[in-house]
Amino acid sequence: MERARGQDFDAPEGLLDIDDCVDAAGRVALPAGTTLISLIDRNIANVGRTVAYRYLDFGRSPDGEVIELTWSQLDLRLRAIGSRIQKATSRGERVAVLAPQGLDYVAGFFAAVKSGAIAVPLFAPELPGHAERLETALADARPALVLTTGSTQASVAAFLDRLPGATPEVVVIDRIPDTEAAEFDPVAIDEDDVSHLQYTSGSTRPPIGVEITHRAVGTNLVQMIFAIDLLNRNTHGVSWLPLYHDMGLSMIGFPATYGGHSTLMSPTAFVRRPQRWIKALSDGSRVGRVVTAAPNFAYEWTAQRGRPQPGEDIDLSNVVMIIGSEPVSMDAIESFTEVFAPHGLPSTAIKPSYGIAEATLMVATIAPDAVPAASYFDAESLAAGEAVRVDPAAPSAVAHVTCGQAARSLWVVIVDPETGEEIPDGMVGEIWLHGTNVGRGYWNRPEQTRRIFGARLASRLPAGSRAEGVPADSDWLRTTDLGMFVDGDLYVTGRIVDLITVQDRHFYPQDIEATTAEASPLVRRGYVTAFTAPDLVIVAERAPGTTKSDPTPAVQAIRSAVARRHGLTAADVMLLPAGAIPRTTSGKLARRACRAEYLDGSLKAKVR
Repeated sequence: MERARGQDFDAPEGLLDIDDCVDAAGRVALPAGTTLISLIDRNIANVGRTVAYRYLDFGRSPDGEVIELTWSQLDLRLRAIGSRIQKATSRGERVAVLAPQGLDYVAGFFAAVKSGAIAVPLFAPELPGHAERLETALADARPALVLTTGSTQASVAAFLDRLPGATPEVVVIDRIPDTEAAEFDPVAIDEDDVSHLQYTSGSTRPPIGVEITHRAVGTNLVQMIFAIDLLNRNTHGVSWLPLYHDMGLSMIGFPATYGGHSTLMSPTAFVRRPQRWIKALSDGSRVGRVVTAAPNFAYEWTAQRGRPQPGEDIDLSNVVMIIGSEPVSMDAIESFTEVFAPHGLPSTAIKPSYGIAEATLMVATIAPDAVPAASYFDAESLAAGEAVRVDPAAPSAVAHVTCGQAARSLWVVIVDPETGEEIPDGMVGEIWLHGTNVGRGYWNRPEQTRRIFGARLASRLPAGSRAEGVPADSDWLRTTDLGMFVDGDLYVTGRIVDLITVQDRHFYPQDIEATTAEASPLVRRGYVTAFTAPDLVIVAERAPGTTKSDPTPAVQAIRSAVARRHGLTAADVMLLPAGAIPRTTSGKLARRACRAEYLDGSLKAKVR
């Protein structure tokens, strides 16, 4: 049977036309009045009977019980939940979502926005190890109302009762009857109203809320559609990413923009059996294009634990896979490709990308027809601020994966962080951004907002400036990320706050971490952190099946490799069980938290 790929798919009339989202100069410019809610209303009016969101519930069935919402059903739920929100809040107040992954979460988030409130996507207190982050975000946002579900109501109420200050009202989403939809009072929403507060992952600092407007959301979604060539309207999403994460939210934003659907599952379901992700992608690939996204560890984990069984019919020939949220690992890409290329995975499927919450999400990615690629640079020169290409076999070589080109209508410049002056290609500096996808600022932090979102270029390059077209008095977003342009491609080299400085020499932690991973088979690849406290400390997790192995030879091999390659002496090297290194809520290793646990001695307790 010939598989339908959707090349001849005719999108229903009345949906958003992407051609209407660009101006005469080819820049992204949303039609007047475009908001998340206006996009959803389009879909309700024109494709109401089609599926909007599908959830695979592996808690109810090992095969994933399918739960679906059509656009019309979603409409009913949004108005019912929204009417309850309106009874308890005033316009512009914050409504936090503390619920498990699922369609109730999707409905609660959109209902908060539709009601005229500012949504605050967070997570239920059951998420292990992140109570402090949740407490920080709630204290910062000060929601008037919390949305949850019946399964988490008790734990949410108990958690809120322990917090200082007034306790917000708790509303149980799945107990609101559809009949309350009749009481919803439609609200006029402007493109520049704040849609939601996106709290940062907390990998390098305490979480902070970014004010994301409707204009920023819509612009960034259109930018992604153009950047990864999702112009075929028979395109659907598959995601296990948490819905409180910026990429997880974008995966439910795509259907709102395009009128398709997204298939969702929980992060836990993925981690326990990564083949569930692959199976969902394969099912989507048989009927159209399917887009997904994940950080490095997910590709590495799936390559290890998600291999198809002999004879299993897996088809990944029509997938687009974004990899990002941290400096992209070529090892992760290569290991995943090796396993899944025999199952139709195109060489162009994986898209190394760069994005940050302050810019809604995506900043840059490689071209639709490009193959992921790494370039090799001299480590010492790079740490000194200059890109010098070397042979991959050179002792000083470090690999960096290209993130391609900036999204349409987004300006990206490389700046000396001390002077604010634009610097030329081939030099490492801070990445600065300008575009309508950039958030409005940090919630309730005017000083930080001015410093980070209101930066001004002190000077531009006299020729070849990447700020060309931006008025001289424009504000720029300081990302605090380091990067460079080489041969027209953007490379992200690390974060300013993560730089390791020893005797006035700078080192990127991910380079030391990569050397550590290569030094011994006892090291679990992708699960290494390096930091100073105040001397160099390396913390790594053990590879599967090595729990009983003597760590001494591995520690010696790591020390030797780091000394040989980087000229550094590690003051301490720790090998911990799998899962011991703290992670952010998006699954990334949290260096700041790891350092804190090292300093307070709690990491020592994890050594076996």
